Amino acid sequence: MSRRQAVGASDAHGSGGERSRGTPRHVACVMDGNGRWAARRSLPRTSGHRAAETAVIDVIEAARSAGIGWLSLYAFSTENWRRPSTEVDFLMQLVRRVVRKHAPLLHARGIRCRFLGVTDPRVPVPLARDFADLMMLTGRNRGMTLTVAFDHGGRGDIVEAARSLIRSGVPAEAVSEQSFAAHLPFPDTPDVDLVIRTSGEQRISNFMLWQVAYAEWVFPPVLWPDFRAPHFLECLHTYQQRDRRFGGVLPHQNGDPRP
Repeated sequence: MSRRQAVGASDAHGSGGERSRGTPRHVACVMDGNGRWAARRSLPRTSGHRAAETAVIDVIEAARSAGIGWLSLYAFSTENWRRPSTEVDFLMQLVRRVVRKHAPLLHARGIRCRFLGVTDPRVPVPLARDFADLMMLTGRNRGMTLTVAFDHGGRGDIVEAARSLIRSGVPAEAVSEQSFAAHLPFPDTPDVDLVIRTSGEQRISNFMLWQVAYAEWVFPPVLWPDFRAPHFLECLHTYQQRDRRFGGVLPHQNGDPRP
């Protein structure tokens, strides 16, 4: 059996394959390396962003076929507003084009789409409207849930959740991890099992800080525009080789004095 078959097989109706044993429920990708991809080719940074579109669609299809229930992609952070205005403007236009181009395919695949963030007034109104339209179009889909983190910051989400708790009048003694998480954006989102950060960089970059608390991390050296389904499946295979202990020990490790 091939590694693709071992990780998961696609069903015939576009709603995601059956999850095989050890397949993560929620995978998140930090799509890093667009600028370096362009620099290595003596191209403008915008060329790297444009080339990233193919990787995004390939990974979405690979995740769906592997039976991943939740896929989150880090597209634009709250810190990315510090980039040159020409690059930011290009990104806004590019993302809008990509959303409008692929909305029919995502809906046909039964994928539910969400956008995490999008609160800064600098987000163009037409783009925010396209996001809302795609969420409405796909809201009843029951296949994989695709969350695009756009204008997202993990610290900001935590601060907003704390403010929401305070406004709701919850006594300090009544605050638990569960009640706190209920005030985060999209509280039905499960914790992230696997984070893939391309380009070899090893940073969290303020990404879904609450949800990645116990995630496994993989740092493939390939730059995001070159990242394809085989790379994604290799990351899933790496994940499947790991023992997730969540601070405890596995049954077969009882009596092992090692931490």
